[in-house]
Amino acid sequence: MPVSAKTRLPQLLKFDRAMLAADDFSIESVLIGIDEVGRGCLAGPVVAAAVILPRLRLNSKIARDLKSLDDSKKLSADTRETIAAVLRSHCRFAIGEASVKEIDEVNILQATFLAMRRALNELAPSGQSLVVVDGNKEIPLCSLRQSVVVKGDSQSAAIAGASVIAKVYRDQLMRDLALTHPEYKWESNKGYGSLEHRNAIAEFGLTRWHRKKFCENLAELIPKQLTLLS
Repeated sequence: MPVSAKTRLPQLLKFDRAMLAADDFSIESVLIGIDEVGRGCLAGPVVAAAVILPRLRLNSKIARDLKSLDDSKKLSADTRETIAAVLRSHCRFAIGEASVKEIDEVNILQATFLAMRRALNELAPSGQSLVVVDGNKEIPLCSLRQSVVVKGDSQSAAIAGASVIAKVYRDQLMRDLALTHPEYKWESNKGYGSLEHRNAIAEFGLTRWHRKKFCENLAELIPKQLTLLS
């Protein structure tokens, strides 16, 4: 049974094929989608994933299993988990992180690029490759050919795959951290600046997993000096 026409997978794959066809790439060339998650959080690392999808036939079992693939923000948590498991089984992928310390030292944009480069270095693509980057900025200090795609996680199958893998990985990381710091409710807010998270910061101070410079910008919400907890 072919993939339903109601899914977005055919359009996402068509976009990726067009990206390769637009340049002088050979049939052996690969498209690498890359995306990040956690850029706007108050706590936790920023995470990037790089993904190379297999060449999919729309009537294949893998395509049927990926029929709900889309921007991770548009998917339910259960759907993301299911798709991530399929991607991990059938795709080449790698994950890169930039720590809270690195975010505070070099700023979130440069830390995001650092996480992306680490993911690409771990993936170690061979042959001729094109990296499609979600957003409007190329990754600096990257030797691979790049193309930026604004809102790429809703246009490119490879970027959508990267967004799902990165999101599922980071969400689990924040759930794990919530076990030792339950007062911040990271299992539900994933480190973003929800009201409950900001109120917890005001009451309990900061952990070593908080981005200190980000949290200091909450001075209008948290007028007292923030305390760094172990």
